[in-house]
Amino acid sequence: MSSDIAIEVNNLTRHFGELVAVDAITFAIRYGEIFGYLGANGAGKSTTIRMLCGILAPTSGTGTIAGFDVVRNPEDIKKSIGYVSQRFSLYDDLTVKENLSFFGQIYGLRNADLKNRMRATLQTTGLDRWTNTLAGVLSGGWKQRLAVANAILHKPRIIFLDEPTAGIDPVSRRTLWELFYQLADEGVTLFVTTHYMEEAERCHQIAVLSRGKILSKGSPDSLRKKVPGKIFEVNCRPLMKASRVFRKMRGVNGIMAYGTNLHVNVSDDSDFEKTMYRIAEKEDVAILAVRPISASLEDLFATISEE
Repeated sequence: MSSDIAIEVNNLTRHFGELVAVDAITFAIRYGEIFGYLGANGAGKSTTIRMLCGILAPTSGTGTIAGFDVVRNPEDIKKSIGYVSQRFSLYDDLTVKENLSFFGQIYGLRNADLKNRMRATLQTTGLDRWTNTLAGVLSGGWKQRLAVANAILHKPRIIFLDEPTAGIDPVSRRTLWELFYQLADEGVTLFVTTHYMEEAERCHQIAVLSRGKILSKGSPDSLRKKVPGKIFEVNCRPLMKASRVFRKMRGVNGIMAYGTNLHVNVSDDSDFEKTMYRIAEKEDVAILAVRPISASLEDLFATISEE
C-alpha cells in the first residue's frame, strides 16, 4: 500500500446470516481527503464504519486503516483513529474541559502533553471560551464541535464522522465544515457519512452505497458527468400531476421534484420539449418554463435509484 493511502479496502464483505450487509466494496482514500459515504438508512454505511474502526470483523475481503489490517490489528486501528457519532456520546454532567481531560487520559495523554493538546484542540475548535461550561447546556452545534475536539485530541490522522451535522442549524453546519476543511489541509483524512447532498458536494471523493453495494464513486464533478442523458428543469403546475404524466413519456429516464420545479432526465432531447408541451396541453398541465441544466448529485442519485 502506498504511504499516502490512509484507507484501502478490497472486496470487503460482511454477512449477517443470509443477509449481505456489505457486498464486496472496494475503494482507497488518501491522507488529506474528505470522503463522502452516501446512502439511505440500511444501505450498509454503519456496518462499513464498524469494520473499518476494528469493531466488527469482515466475513471476507481485506482492509487496511493507517497501515493496520482490519482483521489482524483491530486494537491498533482503534488507537489510530478518531470517531464522531451522530448522537452526542460524551458526558453532559462534565464541563468541556473535564470531558477532554477524561478522554485524553483514556487515549494515554498525561500531564504537560495532555494540557498542551487540550489547549491546542480548544483553540482549533473554538471551544476555548466554553472551557468551564457543562456539555449538557451547549447547543447542538457546539456539542458536535466538542465531539470533534474529543476525536482529534490525540492527533489521529484518520477521523470517522457518522452523520456529524444531523439535526444542527445551517450556520453550525457551515462552521463545522470549515473545521473539516482545516483538518484536511493539515493532512487528516475524514470519512463522512451523510444524507445531505449539499454536504456530499463538499467532499473530495464520494461513494454511493445501496443495499451494501457501491454503485458509483469518484469526485463530485466526475459523478455528475456520469449521469446519462440530459436534464431539463421544468416549471409547471400542478407539479405532482405533471410528474406522473411526464414519467410515462418515451425516453424519460427519471423525474424528481425540486421546490416548484421538476428535473426531467431524458435519453433523447431531439423532440422532447415539443412532445412535452403537446402532452401537457392534453392533460391540462401548465408549463411555465423549460431549460436545460447541468446534472447535480441528486440527479445522479435519482437515476441510480430508478435503475
